[in-house]
Amino acid sequence: MEINNFVKFREKIQNNIGKVIVGKEEKIDKIIVAFICSGHVLLEDIPGLGKTKLSKALSKTLNCTFKRVQFTPDLLPSDLTGIYFYNQKTGEFELKKGPLMSNIVLADEINRATPRTQSALLECMEERQVTIEGNTLKLDSPFFVIATQNPIEQFGTFPLPEAQMDRFFMRLSMGYPEYEEERAILNKYMSEDPLEDLKAVISMEDIIYVQKHYSEVSVSEDIKSYILDIISETRKSYDIELGASPRATLNLMRGAQALAAISGRDYVIPEDIKSIAVSIVSHRLTVKSSIGTSRSDSQEKILEDILNKIDTPLEKL
Repeated sequence: MEINNFVKFREKIQNNIGKVIVGKEEKIDKIIVAFICSGHVLLEDIPGLGKTKLSKALSKTLNCTFKRVQFTPDLLPSDLTGIYFYNQKTGEFELKKGPLMSNIVLADEINRATPRTQSALLECMEERQVTIEGNTLKLDSPFFVIATQNPIEQFGTFPLPEAQMDRFFMRLSMGYPEYEEERAILNKYMSEDPLEDLKAVISMEDIIYVQKHYSEVSVSEDIKSYILDIISETRKSYDIELGASPRATLNLMRGAQALAAISGRDYVIPEDIKSIAVSIVSHRLTVKSSIGTSRSDSQEKILEDILNKIDTPLEKL
């Protein structure tokens, strides 16, 4: 494994997306980690913070096909997967591909679609295939879903149940830009949209390499025990009704491996676990009701308390 390939992969993406998105390097790093691990990302944020622009910039940077789907209550599963239609000229049924037949899919406001449509998307995310009228078709590779939802406005929505939230590799929030970052946004977009001129800097060979080799990053037994301590504590905490699943355990280890690789290391350190644990684990927790606090805030706060309570392997030494 050439660790320098991972470092260059990260630098190329960060520099290219940085032409469009200002000051979100840490969030972009985590999205890179999710992409390398073939996971999917849920962005919880209010409108207007650049979620769509980030998704488009990522697809252009990676030279991948991109589709955006606005989720609404009348959206059907077939609107995502596609349909077979009868072509009168040829006298045969032909496939009209849906937006899921793309490399990167932006599922905008996923909580506004009915549970049936949500399930169709989440099944495709897990199985990497779609079934249309009995025919099973493999999805394109890479296949990466960025779903968004507004955590504030809940009127007319269908919240994702815990079992479906568990399908997302990571949950992120872009957040408001800092004062000077917003000034840079004004200057950058004053005369033109830099997204229009964005060029691809990553090849398919680069993508295949990082997705195939990131798992070669070494994870010591102490680090594995540290991961297990965190996950185990979520299952014992008084504030949590339902702790993290084994899928969370695996994803936390894999995410740490990918983060270590793009950071230039072929081994995982405790800081890798700490920096991504909240993003990977918190949305999988079912917490006891907390008055005056949103579900996502209470989930993250509880997990941060767990991280602060558990000794890291180096502290034990």
